Order: sequence, then structure tokens, then C-alpha cells
Amino acid sequence: MSLGAGIFLLAVGAILAFAVNVEVPGIDLTVVGYILMVAGAVGIILGIVLLSRKRRSVSESRSIVDPATGESVRRDIRDDRL
Repeated sequence: MSLGAGIFLLAVGAILAFAVNVEVPGIDLTVVGYILMVAGAVGIILGIVLLSRKRRSVSESRSIVDPATGESVRRDIRDDRL
């Protein structure tokens, strides 16, 4: 879940919990609002944690001699891992 989705859920939940005074049979909109607010807060926290995570990059360089021509060939390999 991205930060934007978390903020959206938090805002919709707050509107349902505090601003809507509509009676829907079988559904308590205040509880639904609180649930959406909790889900939005968790989404925001997860988004921040995932953004602050450091990415690791592995890079390797090899020099190979081509047997046909005798040329030295350099090969760079980069592997981005999370």
C-alpha cells in the first residue's frame, strides 16, 4: 500500500467516523470509519518504512580473454537487490 492510499483511507475513515450522521440498517458507519482510519494509519506506517529501507546494490567486474582473438574483454554486472 502506498502513502497516498493510506492517507486516502485515513481521510475517508475520519469522514465516516466524525462527519456522517446517516443511519444504514445493519452497518455502523462510525465503526467502519474507525476501521478505515486504522487501516490508513497502518498503510502510512508501512509506506514510510518501505521508503526508508536502504537498497543494496551488488556490482561485479570481470576481465575475460577472448580465445578466438586474444582480446581482453571487460564485463560489468550490476544486480540491484532489495
